[in-house]
Parts: sequence; structure tokens; C-alpha cells
Amino acid sequence: METCCPSKNCQPKKRVLLKLSGEALINEGHRGINPQALKEIAEEIADAYRCGNCELTIVLGGGNIWRGVRDGGGVIDRVNSDNMGMLATVINALALQSALEEAGVPTRVLTSINIYQLAEPFVRRKALRHLEKGRIVIFAGGTGNPFFTTDSAAALRASEINADVLLKATQVDGVYDSDPKKNPNAKLIHKITYKEAIARQLQFMDTAALALCLENKVPVQVFNLHTKGNIKKALCGEDVGTIIY
Repeated sequence: METCCPSKNCQPKKRVLLKLSGEALINEGHRGINPQALKEIAEEIADAYRCGNCELTIVLGGGNIWRGVRDGGGVIDRVNSDNMGMLATVINALALQSALEEAGVPTRVLTSINIYQLAEPFVRRKALRHLEKGRIVIFAGGTGNPFFTTDSAAALRASEINADVLLKATQVDGVYDSDPKKNPNAKLIHKITYKEAIARQLQFMDTAALALCLENKVPVQVFNLHTKGNIKKALCGEDVGTIIY
């Protein structure tokens, strides 16, 4: 098989969890799912996966469809609003599954909420078995509980499957020493320890997710989703964005 990863830095096969926001599936300023954006990200993931150097799992957000309590407008309570957000992640997962399989990659969706007609329930052993068979596994439904973000779901699943790294695709190039949207002189940090990141109060994950990754020694790599080729570089083990360890 021809390798898609020419870099000499390409690492041995590892288990990876890729965290994508729902906004990865839309064009800027829009909501829902944009078929072209979906196709492009699926093809980039599939291209990188064909390297054969990783077992890949994915957690998707649902913000392109429903943004939790913010979209509730004070009419929908927090619990119901979060439940709707969990359903949004299932919609995104099914869409990405279809796009990945269209790109030639076998994919399974495992969900933390019971929707038997649409997806398999999450069982750790089943997830590991799918990975052993060479399938991409998409974890949907968040943690299955309100009040938890999909970042927390990503950290939880990464810990459960003993992932070697959690790749977090974001809207910026990585973790900065200050907010780059407010400070044009903000500097990108290439590597930093969890303890230092916490001490400096750097914001790249919510507190619950950060605690899970720290406790279970799961390194996180934060990079820009919108820079073409970044997903492929991250999956191939290249130093792109920021690594927190």
C-alpha cells in the first residue's frame, strides 16, 4: 500500500481520538450540515487514515445544529437543552459515518444514549473490537448526561480506550499565551505541561475535560481545523499546533 505520510517523523501505529466541533461541518456563518464541508473533512480524515499508522476514534460536537442553553433562549430548560445537544451530535455522527464510508473507510457509530435503530450503544469492549477490525469509531451522544460538554466526552472516551493522544481541532492555530482575538501580539505555545497550562490559566478545554486528561495521562494536541492538511499531519504524528502533556 502506498503511504500517504511521507514525513520521516511519522510515528508507529497508535490509538487516537480526534475531537471535532460541529462547526467543522458548516460554512462560516451558517448552521446545519454543508454537504461540501462534510465531504472535504471526511476525505481528509480518510486520506490520513489510509496511512495505516493509527486506530482512529472521533467525537463530534453538535453546535452547528444546537448550541445548548444559548439556543434555548430561556424557554427550554438546561437539561432538555443539553439533551437536544446530545441528539445533535448523533445527527452529525451519522452524517460523518456516511461521508467516511463514501470515501471508502468502514465506520461505526457508538452512542451513549439508546437509539438502537440508528446506532450501536457504547460498550468499551465493542469499541475496541471495531478498532481491531480496522474501523473508524465515532462516539456520539456526548457523555450521555446533561451539564457535560463534548470536550468532556472526548476526554472520557480517550481515557476509556487508553488513547495515546487526544487531537483537538479548533478555530485557532493552537494554544496561545493570551487570547489571540483580543491580543494581536499573542504568541503560539508549541509545547507545555498540564501543570504549567493550569497555573497560567490557559483556556483550551473545560475544567472537567482537563482533569480527566491530566489524571489519565492523555496528551492533547490542539491545532487549526481550517488549515488544509492539519488533520493529516496530526494523525501522522507531526508537530502541528500545541502539545499539552
